[in-house]
Amino acid sequence: MNTKNRISNVGEDVDTEIPDTAHQISSDSWLQAAFVLTTSINSAYVLGYSGTIMVPLGWIGGVVGLILATAISLYANTLIAKLHEFGGKRHIRYRDLAGSIYGRKAYCLTWVLQYINLFMINCGFIILAGSALKAVYVLFRDDHTMKLPHFIAIAGLICAVFAIGIPHLSALGIWLAISTVLSLIYIVVAILLSVKDGVKAPSRDYGIQGSSLNKLFIITGAAATLTFVFNTGMLPEIQATVRQPVVKNMMKALYFQFTVGVLPMYAVVFIGYWAYGSSTSSYLLNNVNGPLWVKALANISAFLQSVISLHIFASPTYEYMDTKFGIKGSPLALNNLLFRIMARGGYIAASTLLSALLPFLGDFMSLTGAVSTFPLTFILANHMYYKAKNNKLNSLQKLWHWLNVVFFSLMSVGAAIAALRLIALDSKNFHTFADL
Repeated sequence: MNTKNRISNVGEDVDTEIPDTAHQISSDSWLQAAFVLTTSINSAYVLGYSGTIMVPLGWIGGVVGLILATAISLYANTLIAKLHEFGGKRHIRYRDLAGSIYGRKAYCLTWVLQYINLFMINCGFIILAGSALKAVYVLFRDDHTMKLPHFIAIAGLICAVFAIGIPHLSALGIWLAISTVLSLIYIVVAILLSVKDGVKAPSRDYGIQGSSLNKLFIITGAAATLTFVFNTGMLPEIQATVRQPVVKNMMKALYFQFTVGVLPMYAVVFIGYWAYGSSTSSYLLNNVNGPLWVKALANISAFLQSVISLHIFASPTYEYMDTKFGIKGSPLALNNLLFRIMARGGYIAASTLLSALLPFLGDFMSLTGAVSTFPLTFILANHMYYKAKNNKLNSLQKLWHWLNVVFFSLMSVGAAIAALRLIALDSKNFHTFADL
């Protein structure tokens, strides 16, 4: 099903048109969308949250922060989902929705923000995939001949092959079930081995390390990572694949994501921090002790799941390229295959190069949360809803949305400063193409 919309200000047409999409619309059940969302929460990134959230925030800050982030993220995502058919049109892209409410400039700004967000998330997935491959390598060899950048390059190549083979988001199908199984493998292994280590270990230090100023920056950066945990930055694109009634079905998917879907993530984050305290690394499987084959299985699962997850977050970029250049017909047609090899291969190559150049995973999470997740998911969602529903909101509701806009704007600025500071410090401590 192709759609053709025209961007309009509220009640006022302008000249920009939305081109037809080359990808499928309204073809998936709410459950498939729920699994796409749950895959994003329980991606291999969960293996880093014990070290990047709990270590900087401690028990009280970490637990309270995760619970609050869950509730706030559900609320913000429901605002976006309810606007999907605003003005009697389906807004199948985030930028379409912003453009229909604000106009052309917001359309372009949202486009830039979203694609920066997705690009940085995908760089993180390539770093994760490379780290998982390296973890398997060092289990069986200690010669250190191959470094992290080599494994990042291998991961990038495999991600490119997968991207070429899967034409669009709806075509993932069985891969979502495989992704769920892979997630369960590395989460269960991480939990069981962490419990085994935690029971045997002496008392751990759960204190927040560093000077007062350093703690302030670290805590602010961790707050940005909290927003990164639950939010895709591409909810309208996922909602575009859902069958009618699209808002009702998307709400079901969101409720599934933020109830059943968050439980595995909570378990591995809290148990990992309990087992290793402030020494928890930004990749939990580097901490655990256990049989080599079990650790290898978990790392291979994390690697493969990262490949699938990257494809989900890269799909808006692929949709734009396919639609822009009129890629239609059979995905196996020679012209279509050659286009995907060139376009998607080039995108993955650029992502891989940056990932190998600056392989600081925790910093990527914080910076992504600060510069794009805060604006897209919290600031823009609240203001778009306020703007679109202005006549139906009472004074208290309007004040509530404005308070959210102001608060998350301040958080975004503070978190961006903290994240850039972390990257600057890590760049001094580690050279480019570092073997972390």
